[in-house]
Amino acid sequence: MTTLDVPRYLQRLQLDAPPPLTLAGLTLLQQRHNAVLPFETLSCLLRDAVPIDLDSVQRKLLDDRRGGHCFELNGGLLALLQALGFDAQPLSARVLLAAQDGELTARTPLLLRVQVDGDDWLVDAGFGSLTPTVPLRLHDPQPQATPHERYLLQRLPGEGDFVLSAESGDGWRAMYRFDLHVPAPIDNVVGNWYVCTHPDSSFPGQLRASLTGPDWRRTIGSGNYTEYRPGQAPDKRPLHDVADVRDVLQQGFGMQLPDDPRLDPAINDWLQRSRAATL
Repeated sequence: MTTLDVPRYLQRLQLDAPPPLTLAGLTLLQQRHNAVLPFETLSCLLRDAVPIDLDSVQRKLLDDRRGGHCFELNGGLLALLQALGFDAQPLSARVLLAAQDGELTARTPLLLRVQVDGDDWLVDAGFGSLTPTVPLRLHDPQPQATPHERYLLQRLPGEGDFVLSAESGDGWRAMYRFDLHVPAPIDNVVGNWYVCTHPDSSFPGQLRASLTGPDWRRTIGSGNYTEYRPGQAPDKRPLHDVADVRDVLQQGFGMQLPDDPRLDPAINDWLQRSRAATL
């Protein structure tokens, strides 16, 4: 059975020692995860299968100096929290961002429920550009402030599901809905396979990336690079060519790019498709 290399994982998060098993310690781990390990879809851009077993996840995050998507990032964080002694369990969600009214989407994103300091907390380090940067109190229906956006966790009447929304402009943007049932490992394998390979998924052939520090977010999507800072207008610019994309991924997201002859043509193809979509 694979075990997590906890010292190397903490080193990757730029932590010298395990944090305490408190809300403050949990918050530190989530913030470091968001600031160091990017949400990124290079493997999906290349249309590769993305294994999510612990061996593969820690090889990608620790050895390859990469990031990943929700099953990898939250899967790695879950293994770390449990190895450190936190009471943490996986949950699965249905994305609502692009769903039509009443549409029931597939269970895909992996998120975490952590019990600490006598309360239940939602922890998510893998939802990309709207990922919460601190734990959210699960049973608090009031808006919750973070160093970035405000979030709202509401219980759907009569259904038992929760809906997480992020404040956007003058309103609330629903991100996903979830319940408190722990998914079986095979359910995550199926959800991951759908996200990475199904023709109806928005991931295959696409490049997305997100990294979030104390007072900034950096994102790549739709052929653009954008920086967000609280209280300021987004700083958005088009990505010009393959060299520009590679430089931003390496310098802005701290990624070690794979030595793969397919990568540059795939980036160029993505740029061309992104430009065509805006015409």
